[in-house]
Amino acid sequence: MPAKIKRGDKVVIITGKDRGKRGEVRKVLPKFDRVVVEGLNLVKKHQRARSQGQQSQIIEREAPVHISNVMLVDPSTDEPTRVTFRAREDGTLVRVGKRSGEDIE
Repeated sequence: MPAKIKRGDKVVIITGKDRGKRGEVRKVLPKFDRVVVEGLNLVKKHQRARSQGQQSQIIEREAPVHISNVMLVDPSTDEPTRVTFRAREDGTLVRVGKRSGEDIE
């Protein structure tokens, strides 16, 4: 079965500290059922100095979010929606937004 959420999709976080915020999917990790959303779920990472002249620092980066905690934003209605699939005449599957019933992509 094809993926319901792909890289480049607009999503909204539905639970957690970033609930209600929107962002674009940067990376999908299907093996772990997680996605990385641009600018959301930021965590601080302590980085040691690697060479003599370099400083230690604290870096903010995006952590993966479980895919069940995000919802796809329907491009036609700009509302969060669940995703289903419909077969085209040529046999390929296309993603469909449940709320609007229109194809996504």
